[in-house]
Amino acid sequence: MIKPKLQNRLQLAHLPTPIEKLERLGKHLGGPDLYIKRDDLTGLATGGNKTRKLEFLVAEALAQGSNHLITTGGPQSNHCRQTAAAAARCGLGCSLVLRGHAPESITGNLLLDKLLGAHIYWTEGREVKAVIAEVATEQKNMGHTPYVIPLGGSNVLGASAYVFAMQELMTQLTTSNLNIDFIVFASSSGGTHAGLLLGAYAYDFRGSVLGISIDHPAEALQTQVGALATATATHLGLGTLSLAEKVSVNDDYLGKGYAQVGDLEREAIRTVAQLEGILLDPVYTGRAMGGLIDLIRWGAFTRGQSVLFWHTGGTAALPAFADKLL
Repeated sequence: MIKPKLQNRLQLAHLPTPIEKLERLGKHLGGPDLYIKRDDLTGLATGGNKTRKLEFLVAEALAQGSNHLITTGGPQSNHCRQTAAAAARCGLGCSLVLRGHAPESITGNLLLDKLLGAHIYWTEGREVKAVIAEVATEQKNMGHTPYVIPLGGSNVLGASAYVFAMQELMTQLTTSNLNIDFIVFASSSGGTHAGLLLGAYAYDFRGSVLGISIDHPAEALQTQVGALATATATHLGLGTLSLAEKVSVNDDYLGKGYAQVGDLEREAIRTVAQLEGILLDPVYTGRAMGGLIDLIRWGAFTRGQSVLFWHTGGTAALPAFADKLL
């Protein structure tokens, strides 16, 4: 085991998040033993995986004397909602640059963004970077010190959060005398994936780490995650590592594209809700769980194995997709 060096961290999340056995779902599928890591319960305006990342990102913002957070995402971005909540918790301003045009109705995460006091800017076809630069300049002109957080909080600070999350998991597994063969989760901007991969290396996790791609071809996501894992290892003092060959991605479940709900997501969301009383989201965990269920059905995971699904949150977006789910 190689210990990553300690990082400047702000306590925002409710940790450790619990591990639960999905007894009824596992029996229904007739495959491996299924468990779930509940990062939907991290707190901070309904929680999610970005809360862990924000503990490191906001800590750096405060250390630099920043008083205004700027970040970006889609109209129903879970990352943006959690960033707005973190800003409110810490007494900071917050501006969110959301892709596309303002919708007719305000619901889901967008409603929470506004309740949390975030300023909303729409790209309306413009480049995200250009709009962020304008917003940052505007904040500076008003005498503020902005701090820009990348998409999904996926840089070395954000990825570091999931290195330490793997440490948390390993402690839980040891305490519970539980062995896990596979960790499966939704992978998109790459920060969670890179952190778990590097954490598996640092804390001697002997199983496999599998990301179900939400919106990128496997090859592109593998390159992105591998590069971020290497940079994060350097940041944490773990030396120069190349984990590119260990990046495992399945891109069979991209469907019609990002945030496009299909039968796969609908079935997964309903099945887990009705068998386990746990809510998944339409964009990330619904698609990833749908992929996991399909993989179990065709035998990729079998009886005698143990699979942990890492729930990255996002259920606040469900109302915005009501017409696609009912």
